[in-house]
Amino acid sequence: MSDEELVRKIARQNDATLFAVLYDRYAQRVYNKCYSFSKSADEAEDLTQDVFLMLFIKLSSFKGRSKFSTWLYAFTYNFCVNYVNRNKQRMMSDKSDSISESDRPIHGNNDAAEIANMRAEKLKKALELIEPEDKKILLLKYQDDVSIKELTTILEIGESAVKMRLKRAKSRIVEAYNKIP
Repeated sequence: MSDEELVRKIARQNDATLFAVLYDRYAQRVYNKCYSFSKSADEAEDLTQDVFLMLFIKLSSFKGRSKFSTWLYAFTYNFCVNYVNRNKQRMMSDKSDSISESDRPIHGNNDAAEIANMRAEKLKKALELIEPEDKKILLLKYQDDVSIKELTTILEIGESAVKMRLKRAKSRIVEAYNKIP
């Protein structure tokens, strides 16, 4: 059964057993998105449960204008962005992290992989410095490979507006990246 058929049945029958099938299909992906916002396994677990609880309540609002998976990712991103905005005073990174690759002193014998890892760590830090809305659109586009057309549906804005937001978000991430030592 396709996701869309499953969603229609769940919405029509309010069937928790069928919803469990949907949960099994997407729980890991939703968890991964939640973790990318919270940087804490426990918080990501809680957020995942909250997303699915809200999803069960709001499932009937899925209109089928995009694939269900795209709609679910947007739903998850929006939920996480709202979470971040409500909890801005909290640090989003796990304080128990050990020294990251980019915090280690650089020695002359680094290979290309280590340098690439250091750049990736710096990019992760830069993502934490930009606004959640910018992070959302960048991750949807470049991590999840969501097309411009799908972004117009998810964000409910025109194509030129999507392109402008992407351009501005890229500009902000580059600025944040360059400020990190």
